[in-house]
Amino acid sequence: MTYPMRSLNKTNLADTAVDAIRTEILARRWTVGEKLPNEATLSAMLAVSRGTVREAVRVLASQGYIETRQGSGTYVLSTADTTRPLTMARRAGLRDQFEARLALDVEAARLAALRQTPTMVVGLRALLAERGHSGGKDQAAFIARDFAFHKAVIAASQNAVLVGMYEFFSTLIAETIAATLEDDLPEPDMAAHAAIVDAIESGEPDRADAAVRRFMAPVLTALDMLLLS
Repeated sequence: MTYPMRSLNKTNLADTAVDAIRTEILARRWTVGEKLPNEATLSAMLAVSRGTVREAVRVLASQGYIETRQGSGTYVLSTADTTRPLTMARRAGLRDQFEARLALDVEAARLAALRQTPTMVVGLRALLAERGHSGGKDQAAFIARDFAFHKAVIAASQNAVLVGMYEFFSTLIAETIAATLEDDLPEPDMAAHAAIVDAIESGEPDRADAAVRRFMAPVLTALDMLLLS
């Protein structure tokens, strides 16, 4: 028997669409391997635009609930609550979050150094220039630009699993960036960011590894001092 999904209000539509579709998946409205309704149908069911549905599908795919098969459609991969690891990570201390981010960033930088190309490096430098310096009034926009740079470093690894993990934990990573804009923690400056790109361009994975660790060291040290105070 089919039944309508609850239409959404206009507040945070993409997030709410994610929640609505995920709720239906967890309730096993569709079984593992079953094809979801197409974009137009989901749009009508939720009373949102097709663009909003498309964004919701992208997020749910990054969380491991569904997969999109080109030319075929979108299928359920899991009806288990894959957000549990994210919830647990959010409950962890900020230092744990930075340590996990460091692990991802280090391995991505090492792989990026091994696989670097002139085009890749030019793209990283362009994103870094676009990132600019913090201190403006629009912190959310700065966080988005900073995240875009770091996400590009992960993408430069050419490792699909690392990219997926970074996407899955994107909210937590954005929160770590925001934390460095507060008074208690130092924000890594442009020189520290540029050093990562330089190290990737060198083609030396050990140098890239060291650059990321130097980048993160002041933040971890400051967190240790806060824990002791």
